[in-house]
Amino acid sequence: MEFNQTVMARRSLRAYEEGKTVEKAQIEELIRFAQMAPSWKNSQTGRYYVVMSPEMLEKVRKDCLPEFNQKNSANAPVLIVTAFVKTRSGFSREGVAENEVGEGWGCYDLGLQNENLILKAKELGYGTLIMGLRAGDKLREILSIPETETVMAVIAIGKAAEEPARPKRKEVEDIVRFY
Repeated sequence: MEFNQTVMARRSLRAYEEGKTVEKAQIEELIRFAQMAPSWKNSQTGRYYVVMSPEMLEKVRKDCLPEFNQKNSANAPVLIVTAFVKTRSGFSREGVAENEVGEGWGCYDLGLQNENLILKAKELGYGTLIMGLRAGDKLREILSIPETETVMAVIAIGKAAEEPARPKRKEVEDIVRFY
């Protein structure tokens, strides 16, 4: 799929085909493409925790997602929990924030990585949903995510059961100022 097509066709998917799987090698490819995103001083602080076993999928959904996200991710054969290493991106070697954004750079860098991941997933024929409402502490406990990392999101991945309509976007002139 051509880049423009991929970007224009990508949607937040809330209905996944039951019984479809995603191969481990394809998940590794998604993460490889996520790693190609730029990061503060090439710090590469993004971390990925991939949930694929039926037992763990059920546990993570039930224990870590609110009811509407349990429903939105039902039948998705993969949930990827994304996190970033604290006090690296945006910080000096001594651990001092290099500007007022501080830990925001870790969020920013991980967002760039996650965008690459979901666009690559679309190119490979998969739908995704990034879920920010989740129980971070419970995810940390279940998946042994270290305290040195900030848990950000859970990304559902799978084959689309339906194609959502394209939501209206603001016009460019409504969001930009030229000087």
